[in-house]
Amino acid sequence: MALVDTFEVILDSLPDDWTDLEFDLRIADETRYVDAAVLLVTCNAQPYSKYDWHWRIIVAHRFGHAASAPAVHAALTLLDDAGIEGELAVREVRTGRVEIVSELMWGRPESVRQEFRRMRAQ
Repeated sequence: MALVDTFEVILDSLPDDWTDLEFDLRIADETRYVDAAVLLVTCNAQPYSKYDWHWRIIVAHRFGHAASAPAVHAALTLLDDAGIEGELAVREVRTGRVEIVSELMWGRPESVRQEFRRMRAQ
């Protein structure tokens, strides 16, 4: 199965309120490590040193300090298009976190605040 197809299966299996997803990526042909690293730069893949897996990738759903799902999807598509095979392993999924943006609500009408709370309700 292609890397991007595996990633889509992982995303489809997550609940709607997931916030962070951490997974590891290992490529089959280590001689193509540099090629893969160049293609993974768009999703901020973090390389492991002296470890069985090659990269850790953190994905944010709607907010957060991580790569977006479309950016990771694009990077994995590039790997598939380049013929770099590998495997993914989910390490951690976080759910139920809520974005805190009280400073962005300053000066906003109450209707906007209520709509924000309704959209972000858990």
